[in-house]
Amino acid sequence: MKEKKRTIRLLTAAIVCLAALVPVKAQNGTRFLSLNEAMESAFKGNKQLLTTSLDEKIATSDYRKSDAIFMPQVNVSYSVMATNDPLNVFGFKLQQQSVKAEDFNPTLLNSPDALTDFNANIEVQMPLFNLDQIYMRKAASAQKAAARYGTIRMKEYISFEVKKAYLQLQLAYREKGVLEEALGTSKEVYASVERFFAQGLIRKSDVLNAKVHVSGVETNLEKAKSAIANASDYLSLLMGQPTGVVYQVEEPASAMIGSNGSVSDLRSDFQAMEKAMTATEMMRKSSGFSMVPRLNAFGTYQWNDNKFASFGSDSYLVGVRLSWTLFNGNQSKYNARSSKLMGMKLQEQLSNEKMKAQLEYNKTSRDLDDIAFELRKQNDMVEQATEALRITKDRFDQGLEKTADVLIAQTQLSGQQLNYARTVYKQNLTAAYMEFITANESNNK
Repeated sequence: MKEKKRTIRLLTAAIVCLAALVPVKAQNGTRFLSLNEAMESAFKGNKQLLTTSLDEKIATSDYRKSDAIFMPQVNVSYSVMATNDPLNVFGFKLQQQSVKAEDFNPTLLNSPDALTDFNANIEVQMPLFNLDQIYMRKAASAQKAAARYGTIRMKEYISFEVKKAYLQLQLAYREKGVLEEALGTSKEVYASVERFFAQGLIRKSDVLNAKVHVSGVETNLEKAKSAIANASDYLSLLMGQPTGVVYQVEEPASAMIGSNGSVSDLRSDFQAMEKAMTATEMMRKSSGFSMVPRLNAFGTYQWNDNKFASFGSDSYLVGVRLSWTLFNGNQSKYNARSSKLMGMKLQEQLSNEKMKAQLEYNKTSRDLDDIAFELRKQNDMVEQATEALRITKDRFDQGLEKTADVLIAQTQLSGQQLNYARTVYKQNLTAAYMEFITANESNNK
């Protein structure tokens, strides 16, 4: 008896645990996601955007490296040397400030004993005027700005991709809803067909046709459910999150108003190319100014002693050096020419990109007009197909229409509803693309 009670308690506990786990699994597998939330998550976690941001940081770091043209370079060294070379031995004694009168004995001067010198040295080099390096710094600054505009454009692209994926998910849900409605109607027709067949009013082939129709709708419904999972996974990828979560989304609007602007010269990708052109121009000037004299200061301070870690004597040396390169084998000349040609290439690319963007703008504007007309016609066709199905189904219930007529009318309505949903998707996607191609820096502020 006790064993029986113990078994019952264990089973009850197991059932309670399972009941508690089921809702958790459902909660983790499906959740609501708004478009704004998807945007924010993508801006924080998208891998492409993170990579572009790292490129911007690299360009900023490269620019900061050019601070060296205004800052001193300091080197510290400690060395030990030993020699019996007459000249170096006497030099060591001078540096150690240990020269005595007997050191001038010719015998000692010509054949000295070996001498050890411990030298601690601080060397400082200070740039004063290097015109070529100044223009290289300007080139690095332009490259940094180009990378920043590249990040802005990538953000605009990710925004468009998120909208596109969100619209695809909305469309998948709409198709699922249409097919569920069609499945309900198909099952009602199938039930009526079976009833009429049982009464001997219709043939067996009508029952089979109705059954085939139901199976076809069920198959399409399963595909629609898979499309929802696929679109959810793509959204997860864009947001930089693990896949496997099915998102519930907002109801799609019948229309999304696109940008009424035009292709702007302030578009971030155009500005990135312009900054790249500026960088090549600065590098061209840097190559030209490499022939201009450079002015730099230098100085050293050193300690010498014949014992380790001792600093018996000290001395310094300071100076200013004016130097210039008169000829370097035409290297500067052809570096400048290459930079000039690169600038010309970028100018042509920029001009071509602007022409392509204007072409895309004109085409997208016409597409929006065409889709608006198509949407109005699709709405009318849905209303007409709905009324046609209602009339046909009523007549079928009265025995005045064939089974095939009802199935055709129901298929027609489902097709028109799907076409309407796809047209709404196409309109919203085209409007989002219009917003993408007309984006400019002022829109991001």
